[in-house]
Amino acid sequence: MLIYNSQTHKKQELVPVEPDHISMYVCGPTVYDQIHIGNGRTFLSFDVIRRYLIYKGYQVTFAQNLTDVDDKIIQRASEEGVSAAELARTYSDAFIEQMDRLGVLAPDIRPRATQEIDAMIDMISGLIDQGHAYSADNGDVYFSVRSCETYGNLSGRNVDELLVGARIEENTDKNDPLDFALWKAAKPGEPAWESPWGLGRPGWHTECSAMVHRYLGTPIDIHGGGSDLIFPHHENECAQATSCWHEPLANLWMHTGMLRVDGEKMSKSLGNFYTLKEVLDRYPADALRLLMLQTHYRSPLDFSFSRLEGTCQSLERLRGTVKNLKWAAEQSEDASGQDAQAAQELAAAIDEARSAFVGAMDDDFNTSAALAAIFALATKANTYLDQAKNQVSTSVTLRAMDTLIELLGVLGVESVRPADNEYPLEVVELAREVAGYEGNDPTEAVSALIEARAQARQEKNWATADAIRDGINALGLVVEDTAAGTRITRQQA
Repeated sequence: MLIYNSQTHKKQELVPVEPDHISMYVCGPTVYDQIHIGNGRTFLSFDVIRRYLIYKGYQVTFAQNLTDVDDKIIQRASEEGVSAAELARTYSDAFIEQMDRLGVLAPDIRPRATQEIDAMIDMISGLIDQGHAYSADNGDVYFSVRSCETYGNLSGRNVDELLVGARIEENTDKNDPLDFALWKAAKPGEPAWESPWGLGRPGWHTECSAMVHRYLGTPIDIHGGGSDLIFPHHENECAQATSCWHEPLANLWMHTGMLRVDGEKMSKSLGNFYTLKEVLDRYPADALRLLMLQTHYRSPLDFSFSRLEGTCQSLERLRGTVKNLKWAAEQSEDASGQDAQAAQELAAAIDEARSAFVGAMDDDFNTSAALAAIFALATKANTYLDQAKNQVSTSVTLRAMDTLIELLGVLGVESVRPADNEYPLEVVELAREVAGYEGNDPTEAVSALIEARAQARQEKNWATADAIRDGINALGLVVEDTAAGTRITRQQA
């Protein structure tokens, strides 16, 4: 498996620190507001990467923090007249809710910065003891950038060139303008904790390094985030880890491309800024997943609602294909009428799709090519069903269905899976009322309704036929008249 390393700017073989085990950390949000769809793209990308590693047989330990103390949180809390802790709790819960709606798996470890202060103080103390950090007279603690010989290796920046043209806040407490805060002295009304340097709180860059080391050890296999975090956040994380523990923080650095809206940078001033919640309130999560996965995770993603509408249609086509395969296998008649060559061609297409999917994902998680393999199989399956009508090979048809469900599941697209309970129990009562059904099985009841409606249509008793259809619709079901016959299925959300 080849993965692009942002630090080396090339693909390299995945070689875990521990055989068959992957330690993975992705920077979580600063919880002062609802996350936007660009954030959602990053978290979705790493969710798919995690899912695929599990699919390949790795045991994955996935950690993601919540930054619940930060300048932005303090400022927003002040504006809203609530405590920083209350604001952070509100938007921590909101973030978790939106991740669940998007189908992102919960992390194995979700540390919150405010609960990890001791680990941060230990790291800062270690950096001071080794001459990589210093305490200012005002109680702030700074990291000495020039003390780290490898500073700039991740972002490709030269320390001496960072000052040229840079806008650096004037701070006479620093030994060097490039030094960054590890600990910030308390200000009136701000959250603060006891430390060897007085009351204060950690700097943003301090948090992730300390939490990675505490929960996963160093080096970890994969550290990820959006490309906007490469500098200064991830660069500063690297510097702290190598200076404190004398080993890399991560062996592989992965970063997602930025999201644009209709070809423009997303911003509130342009009126094209959308939260993830806003989008999920209007569109199915799996449609948004499909849209985002059509673009390689490292490439910029151009989001538009017209594209999202298109992926809604694509999702419905995939659902329809899976539903048709299931139905055709259940309705299959005498095997003597099967087209053996067509079945063999579909079987070969299944193997080709699986091979192409794995090959694409093994090449730096190329979800665009992986989706192409899935849609190619869906097209071939539909062609086979059109040709075979109701005389399909049950085994091949079910294998095609299972393969589509499996591969889409690896990408986190779960809504194509047919419901285990296809029909509600209320369908039995309806069949008793309008079709004279006397049993208790929902599947048999549906067959009775289909037969009763067909009889009414044959007799041109349109009122009865329509009444049966309306009763079926009222139960959240829909009647579909196809070339292979009539069926009743659940309405899609």
